[in-house]
Amino acid sequence: MSKQPFNMPLLPAKDNGEPRRVGFELEFTGISLDQAMSALRSVMDGELQIVSHFEQKLKLDSGTFVLELDWEFLKRKGQEQENDGDWIDLLGQAVYSSQLIPLELVCPPLPIHDIAQLQPVVKALRKAGALGTSDSPIAAFGVHINVEPPNLQAGTLLRYLQAFALLQWWLMETLRVDLSRKISPFVDPYPADYVKLLLDYDRVTIDQIIDDYVEHNPSRNRALDMLPMLVHIDRERVLARISESKIKSRPAFHYRLPNSQIDRKDWSLASAWNSWWLVEQLASRPALLDQLIREYLLAFRPIIGISRKTWVEFIDTWLTDQQWG
Repeated sequence: MSKQPFNMPLLPAKDNGEPRRVGFELEFTGISLDQAMSALRSVMDGELQIVSHFEQKLKLDSGTFVLELDWEFLKRKGQEQENDGDWIDLLGQAVYSSQLIPLELVCPPLPIHDIAQLQPVVKALRKAGALGTSDSPIAAFGVHINVEPPNLQAGTLLRYLQAFALLQWWLMETLRVDLSRKISPFVDPYPADYVKLLLDYDRVTIDQIIDDYVEHNPSRNRALDMLPMLVHIDRERVLARISESKIKSRPAFHYRLPNSQIDRKDWSLASAWNSWWLVEQLASRPALLDQLIREYLLAFRPIIGISRKTWVEFIDTWLTDQQWG
């Protein structure tokens, strides 16, 4: 198993002194719901709750793990048809064997300094036979990370947005985002005109952040999906401008870029987390962030914008030169 540590951010606590929390969502296939829950229970001691044929929960003192088939229709039918489960069982078995629709493990939000305790979960699922996105040429399985910010102030959110926008192309290349995920709409980067807008901001209000984000990103399908956080901040303002009905309100960044590579022995959740950690580092260092913004704007050309390949190469060298500590 990978021994890669979880890098800790410069700001592990919120402004009120409470630890920032992180929640992980891990997609995989290759095993049944029961097998996955058995693996989870082998390393976590909690109370099992069977919600339906396609959803189970394990309740611990630290929070509840939710294990479910990532298909809304099938889950709903499983809840509606508990007394007529034969056809559901058959359909479920077909789904498992097809390896097209993943299982999803939703972990409870944990303080950042406690997330290493999730490592045995990944190891147990791998041992049980869980497979990641690289096992299938058409699978698009990922790891989603929900990270609380230090605060919800406009200036803080802007710094994180700017940091991610500057790193997004490099992250996609470095993480080797699977082709099936690149061509899906689930991890789209921010469009170039929105990146330019973000980097041109001087002072900004939370209303302006919401309005501009929704105008340029009217979808949950972004590598860094801000809609859950923006809905938490001002639900009416967001939903007045967007028709998305499945936005889950939460005061957290929804980072969904990393692949799920659960079947690889050299991979762990730390691999996914540490890619986000670079965004944390840049957002928490205003002088470096301002320097990188200037570099981007200097390289930007009217009409043609900026070369993605050239910018990725520049970021690769620039990051290597930094002493993150």
